[in-house]
Amino acid sequence: MSIWKRIGDALSALTSGEPLSEIFDRLRTPPERSVAFTIAVIALSAKMAKADGQVTRDEVTAMREVFQIAREDEAGAARVFNLARRDVAGFEDYALRIRRMFENSDACLCDLMEGLFHIAMADGTYHPAENDFLEQVAQIFGLEDHDFRALRARFVPDAAPDPYTVLGVAPDAPVADIRKAWKQQVRDTHPDAMMARGVPQEMIQMAEKRLIDLNNAWEEITQLRGPEAA
Repeated sequence: MSIWKRIGDALSALTSGEPLSEIFDRLRTPPERSVAFTIAVIALSAKMAKADGQVTRDEVTAMREVFQIAREDEAGAARVFNLARRDVAGFEDYALRIRRMFENSDACLCDLMEGLFHIAMADGTYHPAENDFLEQVAQIFGLEDHDFRALRARFVPDAAPDPYTVLGVAPDAPVADIRKAWKQQVRDTHPDAMMARGVPQEMIQMAEKRLIDLNNAWEEITQLRGPEAA
């Protein structure tokens, strides 16, 4: 059964007048968590679009890219997006419920933030309202500031990304510690590891960009450190 059919079934289980946010308290275990993860990214994307006041064609296209949405499944994705946009509940309520759902998986919450950054940057502009929104969501998720800065450095091209920030390490950290952090993040980026956390298979292509960013950062650090990193 495709994830979009499973999402349709989950939405159908909501009673009349029940908000979309209720779904996050029901889908806490595998394989339902992958359904909840997909709904979470789409729902928070809808709230983010509301924050900057517009939904562009680029953002819709980016959502299709993140999830590999087939034409026949677009209506299901649009239904989730519109339910979240119309819901009177604020994004804070959504973020809190999502954090509870993934309370033992910071990596999964980082995966979710990564999808949001991808969609935020789809139109080539990082709106201040989007930054405020993403910062607040990250805080509600309980993510460390360096994790948020690492994500922003990879996605927002306002300056050349600092390789230490991308890897989430201090510039004066020993090379051995930096190498360890790089290797751990590469392991966490493996598709099998991501799917085990609840990231749907339809979203795994995000790992390709992440792996390129991580390896580029490590390569730059080895060049900066010279013999020390050999």
